[in-house]
Amino acid sequence: MSNPAQQHQIPVREDWLATTREEALNPGQPIIDPHHHLWDQPGWRYLLDELLADLRSGHDVRATVYIQSFRSMLRAEGPEAMRAVGETEFANGVAAMCASGCYGDVRACAGIVGAADLRLGDSVRPVLEAHLRAGSDRFRGIRHIATWDPDPAMLNPAYQPAEDMLDSPGFRAGFAHLAELGLSFDAWLYFHQIPRLVALARAFPQVPIVLDHCGGVLGIGRYAGRREEVFAAWSANMQALAGCPNVMVKLGGLGMRLPGFGFEARDRAPSSVELAEAWRPWVERCIETFGAARCMFESNFPVDKGSYGYAVGWNAMKRIAASASAEEKADLFWRSAARFYRLPAPI
Repeated sequence: MSNPAQQHQIPVREDWLATTREEALNPGQPIIDPHHHLWDQPGWRYLLDELLADLRSGHDVRATVYIQSFRSMLRAEGPEAMRAVGETEFANGVAAMCASGCYGDVRACAGIVGAADLRLGDSVRPVLEAHLRAGSDRFRGIRHIATWDPDPAMLNPAYQPAEDMLDSPGFRAGFAHLAELGLSFDAWLYFHQIPRLVALARAFPQVPIVLDHCGGVLGIGRYAGRREEVFAAWSANMQALAGCPNVMVKLGGLGMRLPGFGFEARDRAPSSVELAEAWRPWVERCIETFGAARCMFESNFPVDKGSYGYAVGWNAMKRIAASASAEEKADLFWRSAARFYRLPAPI
């Protein structure tokens, strides 16, 4: 039986992706991909072999950061709260495989972000400590998905957070342990929830936070046909969030079904020119608002793979950043990620 979260995603169709092939633009640009997943679900396998095939599609990806997935490689036994530690054990094993050099120079899963139920309050501390042990020197932080909306079309059935989760005493008690353990927080929520993240970031200025997927752009369900209205509200919220110096933003995730660009409905997979045209307003506004030093491009693969190929996606990002300075490109493509996730510089 398929994972309910899988049903929430756009299916990957390799034959459709093959309708658009591109050579890598500026193939010498070093890249750290700070957001990808690995899983082996019924009908959808994306493990090291599949990741390496994408990483070897022409761009100079030097390292990656593994981000917790939907119920991937959880322990089958033991306390419920501890089962997510199995995912870190798995990702660390993949990292060790790549560190051996047997799979080339890329260091996949060089940083690992796991899952923990921060609503457990002080009781989450042993879980966080177990992640740190399981991830050796690669474990960097936690992502506790907070996506909520009154429209059921927006909801991932695998995650059912309360609207006020980030404000709740239990969550904040658990969140406080991140600072004590030197851990960061990946925030995945929707654009209208950003004010809650602002409040959280202000309450915990010592916790490094990165906002995933351009801040949760929505364009389906009740948001369909309201692109300008959403952009205006999103922009104002992002401006407020940028006032929190402990927050950065990942530029990506726009190939999911949620933003409603509809690439997957086309007869042919989109080109990087088409992707760049659709993404540019959102990505450029993020860079203008936060500055390149607080932004990092991400692939969000294989989730975004339902809409475009890996090489094509990075080409689109390079097109958007074409007018940036060499220093800004370094920030956007690898340095911001290396700084946030405490990874070695790729060059």
